[in-house]
Amino acid sequence: MRLLDGFVLRSIAGEYIVTGEGLSRVDFSKVISLNASAAYLWQQLEGKDFTEDTLVDLLTARYDVEPEKARSDGQKLLASWREAGLLED
Repeated sequence: MRLLDGFVLRSIAGEYIVTGEGLSRVDFSKVISLNASAAYLWQQLEGKDFTEDTLVDLLTARYDVEPEKARSDGQKLLASWREAGLLED
């Protein structure tokens, strides 16, 4: 899977959000807010093909977290990104 082209991560006033690059792509009723961990993952995955295992590897390498917890958190994040239309399979 990949992050959908045309969306970029921005840091605004200490908060991370994902927006469309062009005004025609921005739906301000559905601004996607990310925490620091999700923003880190976005930065690592941008422009690359990845799997759920990639998220587990990234999370366990950066944070003191067990692989099972990283997988659970990664699955939840991917589900939210998929629901928001940010992923292509």
